[in-house]
Amino acid sequence: MKRKARLIEDKGSDRQDNSGLWSQEFHDLNSSAPYFCYASVPNVPYFDFRIYRESRIKSLIKAQSKDMYRLLEKVNFDGKYYRVKCVDSGEWEYCWDLAVKIQFFGKIQGMVLYPKRLVSQKEKRVVYRSVILVNPYQLWDETLVNRFWNLQERVEFLIASILFHECIHVMISLGDTLPSGFRNTDIFLEFRKMLKASSSKNVCTEFRDVQFYLRNLVFFGASGSESEGKLLERVQEIYEFLINEKYSNQKTGKVFNFSSNNEKIARKYAWMAAVKAGGNVRVSKSVWQVEVRRLSIALRRLYNGIDMQKDDD
Repeated sequence: MKRKARLIEDKGSDRQDNSGLWSQEFHDLNSSAPYFCYASVPNVPYFDFRIYRESRIKSLIKAQSKDMYRLLEKVNFDGKYYRVKCVDSGEWEYCWDLAVKIQFFGKIQGMVLYPKRLVSQKEKRVVYRSVILVNPYQLWDETLVNRFWNLQERVEFLIASILFHECIHVMISLGDTLPSGFRNTDIFLEFRKMLKASSSKNVCTEFRDVQFYLRNLVFFGASGSESEGKLLERVQEIYEFLINEKYSNQKTGKVFNFSSNNEKIARKYAWMAAVKAGGNVRVSKSVWQVEVRRLSIALRRLYNGIDMQKDDD
């Protein structure tokens, strides 16, 4: 029997709140700001983007991924948590609560605030809570304006594309974290296929190069107290992050007819990977920057190699 998503209220219980960095950043946002806000945009002093229709946004997503649509179907975009899925594993139940918040904030299109983990020993339930922030700040981008003259359609298309991209990250993360019931989605299976292809014999040189530069960057950012095993785990974690971004950008670009440029993606996420690795703790900034550029070049070659394998399928 399918469980309908329902609004979840916070109640006191025997919970462990293991909020991560992203969750902390969410709380650092202006907590008094309304979930739907007015914003100043060119030539429109007080623009209210609540003209969008949630049903239309979900319809755009449904046409591309029914699994994603089923998770979003009953979620209102009001910043409140809704329980969208639960699976049993042994004596325990694992659930996912999702909140979607749409608001202008800076120049980041979207952000996933990775989950709080709430554990109830009494109910034998583990709940993961994720927040997706959608920022349609590119509403007046010339290419988008030329594509959608109708303002309502433009808002809906932009929100749908950002939400689609961010939801990919959440679905992959939950597939890696939670019991197998969360892994049987088109998104997760396609990502795992790309991850496997990224280390195949056809791109073994490119794969080794990326791993080599990642190991260097992780070493540059190490505090000195981590074991070799921990450092290698971090290398693998960051490597999967890079393939995750390749898949997410490529999938969203294909679905919403955006260009997906491997060089641009590699340059952007090589820098983010280097930051995730810890920065330039052990070396000078110039040495660190050279290694980041080398990673960017190697990553672009790997991305191109992955695409060539896909073309041969």
